[in-house]
Amino acid sequence: MTNDVNGKRVLMRVDFNVPLEGGRVVDDFRIAVTLPTIKGFLAGGAQLLLATHLEQDKEIPHLEAVHKVVEDLLGEPVRFLPGLVGEPYDLEERVVLFDNLRLNPGEKANDLEFARLLASWGELYINEAFSVSHRPHASIVSVPRFLPSGFGSLFQREVNNLSKAFDPLHPFLLILGGKKFDTKTPLLENLIKTADVVFIGGSIGNSFMAARGLRVGRSRVEPISLPKEILWGKKIVLSEDVVVEREKKVLKPEEVTDNDIIYDVGPQTVEALLAVAKTSSFILWNGTLGWCEGGYDAGTLALMAGLGWVQAYRIAGGGDTVAAIHKSRLEGNFNFISTGGGAMLEFLAEGTLPGIEAVRESGAH
Repeated sequence: MTNDVNGKRVLMRVDFNVPLEGGRVVDDFRIAVTLPTIKGFLAGGAQLLLATHLEQDKEIPHLEAVHKVVEDLLGEPVRFLPGLVGEPYDLEERVVLFDNLRLNPGEKANDLEFARLLASWGELYINEAFSVSHRPHASIVSVPRFLPSGFGSLFQREVNNLSKAFDPLHPFLLILGGKKFDTKTPLLENLIKTADVVFIGGSIGNSFMAARGLRVGRSRVEPISLPKEILWGKKIVLSEDVVVEREKKVLKPEEVTDNDIIYDVGPQTVEALLAVAKTSSFILWNGTLGWCEGGYDAGTLALMAGLGWVQAYRIAGGGDTVAAIHKSRLEGNFNFISTGGGAMLEFLAEGTLPGIEAVRESGAH
């Protein structure tokens, strides 16, 4: 699509929802991964109008800090339009950044008039925000009603890579961790059809252990509502050993006391997982194996490090999982790292997203 954009105003929905500390961007990954798409459209002669949201701790900040990082990474001036989206007017700069879309009440409300206003700035719409495309917000699902629409190259890579799970190379190892099992239930029910081994760790692993009658002490557990053939299925593998809160002791599940809290998988579990990984052809990982933010990250980091020695095609995603990869600088141990959290889970469960359907229905993608 970058071949026919010369002289056109391209409205590009991106996801620059990056972490801030003290008013500064502390991780620019989401910005950096969009640069090839941005540069491709600029090379094609387009004027780019970048639109994103940013929300942290229920606060909706302005995007001055993001604007500075975009300028620095791109290496050219970027015009910043602070405040609410207004009526369009001519701008000389090749790249323009709107302020935080969520400052506009119409964005999250999916207001059609706000979508029409935002669309009036462009002649073409590009969705390069896979990680937000599960949200039925105006800039995702309604703007494509008013403009010829398409997907950015990163968006297409997300879809192409995650779609490998639907018709995978075998053996296929699925690794699920983290918490909020209800958000992962549809994914599990779908991918257990194609996976050969499903390892479940993290907080949701504790819930599975409890549901199977294993000892979890005072660990946080959620109710598991799954068919018995999945819960007790041979494909599901749980931890062989665990790390508990008291002195970070490593215990077998049967050794866990009523007062223990499980915070990580143990080294024997990691070793067993890596043995399965070495015989796998495709690995998909979403969710950390322990409470990483609390310092119980040994299992997650050991598995990430070990995956660098396997031959399988390796995909990872999920906010905490990706953060651990970046923190440990193990990006090279994966063939693809998804920018999606909830979007990744929904796509793997449903095979599509509201943002995908909106572009498809626009008739030009």
